[in-house]
Amino acid sequence: MKFFRHENRENSHRSRRIYALFEIAYTMVDFAAAATFIVGSVLFFFQDLQTAGTWFFLVGSILFAVKPTLRMARELKLASMGDTEDLAERLKDH
Repeated sequence: MKFFRHENRENSHRSRRIYALFEIAYTMVDFAAAATFIVGSVLFFFQDLQTAGTWFFLVGSILFAVKPTLRMARELKLASMGDTEDLAERLKDH
């Protein structure tokens, strides 16, 4: 099974559910990353809070790194589920 193919998420009810759960997680991480960068930016306006702002930027950067990790984890999960319904037929053809 190839990664990042639309058909992978449509194989079954379970694959659609897993895809949706990963999309929710991805969106939540996206919002959290954006929020930490906004807070970090505001903190940089105040000399006393620049260290805290730096930490917010670091957390935001880590969250942005989580996004592709979530996508790859989703694709690996969907690929591991496979399309078992016609697996025997596909193996016969090869």
